[in-house]
Amino acid sequence: MTIDLRKTGTPASDASDWLHPDKYWPSLTAATAHLDAPVGALHLGALRHNALDMLRRAHGTPIRVASKSLRVRGIVEALLAMPGYHGVLAYTLAEALWLAETVDDVVVGYPTAERAAIRRLASDPELAKRVTLMVDSPAQLDLVDAVLPPGKRESIRVCLELDASWNAPLLGHLGVRRSPVHAPEDAAALAAYIVKRPGFELVGMMAYEAQIAGVVNQPAGRPVDGAVNRWMQSRSMPELRERRGRAVAAVREIVELEFVNGGGTGSLEATHADTSVTEIAAGSGIFGGHLFDGYQHFTPAPAAAWALDIVRRPSRDHATILGGGWVASGPPSADRLPKIVWPEGLVMEPREMAGEVQTPVSGPAARRMKVGDRVWLRHTKSGELAEHLNEFAVVDAGEVVDTIPTYRGEGKAFL
Repeated sequence: MTIDLRKTGTPASDASDWLHPDKYWPSLTAATAHLDAPVGALHLGALRHNALDMLRRAHGTPIRVASKSLRVRGIVEALLAMPGYHGVLAYTLAEALWLAETVDDVVVGYPTAERAAIRRLASDPELAKRVTLMVDSPAQLDLVDAVLPPGKRESIRVCLELDASWNAPLLGHLGVRRSPVHAPEDAAALAAYIVKRPGFELVGMMAYEAQIAGVVNQPAGRPVDGAVNRWMQSRSMPELRERRGRAVAAVREIVELEFVNGGGTGSLEATHADTSVTEIAAGSGIFGGHLFDGYQHFTPAPAAAWALDIVRRPSRDHATILGGGWVASGPPSADRLPKIVWPEGLVMEPREMAGEVQTPVSGPAARRMKVGDRVWLRHTKSGELAEHLNEFAVVDAGEVVDTIPTYRGEGKAFL
């Protein structure tokens, strides 16, 4: 199936259905009733809403599709067909090479040590034009040369990653530990080194502000945490904007850059305001995992969800779901677990929670559940959901209009 997200009109029955859970989830249940669990569903109207809303929030800054957050090639291609989306930020080099068979601009978001994939990249002139590697150290260049030295391979495009974390007063390091290149002077020194190194071409810079894009600022039931996070973000972003601006300017004095990448779904507006950034990487907001329910400044539709079956009734007050333990990455906590969204009134058992083989639930709705009933869940983020499903059912106007394979469904498991 070829999905077209460019259409601005959706069937009247789909318009903002997700704002009415008592209609939205039963509609998905009815549409997918003929499919065996686990059922992954993509609501076409909600996908279009999220894709357009992200463009609105980016205010004209191009969005590079973060494929790790989707892991469905058909959705990546549908986004790239929309004005405002351009290029892919891949997770691994093997994935990038696969996508580059049809996509002409793929940046690998993390440094790679995939030697077979490096050899393939370095031996193929067309792939070498389409794929850019991420680097933050000479050691990563050494590894490429160890696979194939300059003169025996194609020139390799590279992107320099700047650390976007914030060294906060009292609180210390806030953000993720990625690149060791933090100061503008460090970025300039590494850029000068790369430019002089045979066999490499520095074409871009990246700085991912995880403490802004990936940290909720209005978590449900945790007003103090929300206030602290908003305080942190209101100070971290100005610091990064000033430091990133100086770093980009310093590197541009050494080499002309094709792109400067930053941001994520949670920071589209703030990253757009940084004039040193030419594009924003984002993807998870397209599916709208329940992590994004905790953001103050935007609310994506729950475009992706999955359904599992009730298979037993261990007591009058309990029902048991087969499976359910699709836990998201990050610090182990309740907000990494899947969220039961329908039927309302189901609660996971505190001593078991979401399990690999089963997930017992209680609560008022559990007393009404029968063997064979469906339970809908939302994932915390987005990309990991596709690792458990071979395909998604695409639902439009209350019916399944087609199915679309995940990476797993196409026989691909990159990492």
